[in-house]
Amino acid sequence: MTLIFLYLMIPLVMWSQPRFVPDADIIKVGEVMFQRPKIVTFGFINKGDRPLILHEVRPSCGCLAVDYPQEPVAAGERAQIRVIFDAGLLGTFYKDVEILTNASDKPIYLALQGCVVTEVHDFSGDYPIDLGNVRMETNYLEFDNVNKGDHPVAELRLVNTEHTVYHPELMHLPPYLTAEYIPESIPAGQEGIIRLTLNSEELPMLGLNQTSVYLARYMGDKVGDANEILVSAVLLPDFSQLGDEQRDKAPKLIVSEHNVDMGSLGPKQKKTVIVSLRNAGESPLHIHQVQVFNKAISVSLGNRTLKPGKSSKLKITAHAQYLKSAKNRPRVLLISDDPEHAKEVINIEVEE
Repeated sequence: MTLIFLYLMIPLVMWSQPRFVPDADIIKVGEVMFQRPKIVTFGFINKGDRPLILHEVRPSCGCLAVDYPQEPVAAGERAQIRVIFDAGLLGTFYKDVEILTNASDKPIYLALQGCVVTEVHDFSGDYPIDLGNVRMETNYLEFDNVNKGDHPVAELRLVNTEHTVYHPELMHLPPYLTAEYIPESIPAGQEGIIRLTLNSEELPMLGLNQTSVYLARYMGDKVGDANEILVSAVLLPDFSQLGDEQRDKAPKLIVSEHNVDMGSLGPKQKKTVIVSLRNAGESPLHIHQVQVFNKAISVSLGNRTLKPGKSSKLKITAHAQYLKSAKNRPRVLLISDDPEHAKEVINIEVEE
């Protein structure tokens, strides 16, 4: 009996262990000013089911200083390793740190790469999104008012801040998006365009369709918050078959407020307002979708089918803790069978 119990326990012991998973194996920092130390942060998560211990983090040379968690990182928790590069020598560099943990007998290596220069070319004005070796104009693209059969195009501009050729590539493209890279290889210091085409026939539902794609910064790059690009598409209902009489007797959506100012919230506060929805038409109104553009806003609607003359209350709540991480403006989207107002947007003004 004891032997059977021990055999059953062996797989559990072998399976139960910490797991060090970094956000990126290498961070390309682009141009670094000579003798101006550069701080690079490597984020990681413990994806195991036991506490993760970093025994030691060894820099590859004296030009690096490191700071890392001294306490165990709990299962499922995030932490970071801070590396300071002194930028004491001009020219390109590739530096790594060796990480010893209780997750494996083998060390893990994380690296930073870039070029120390006496003059940094500033692209921050036109390209505010900094990924290290490449900068982007924006990390949010929107296809608005799309009808079935449309194939609209949106462009993402970027610049290669590295001293080598950059090959842009988007990861995790959904079936309804195709990407064209112009040029396919961007020379050092030059600009490029990623052209995204939306195939509306492949959109899965009416209203807001959101997805995240990720710009690969180098060969074998991983997905993460830093290189995420949020893409939204709003698909409208098709009313092309309605006759004049049907339009005259159609439902009509009236929204009491299209711009809601919630003022300022504390870091952990939330605030709720009520917006009235009314059917001023002659037929029952069906609200197909009530959606938000980011998680800083949540909504609740009681009745989604309104008879002529009837109203319903839309509860809108702003959550301050998610405002900083939102990539787009807080808004609420309503999709209904009102042919004149199939899409209604409520803009939310809120500050943390």
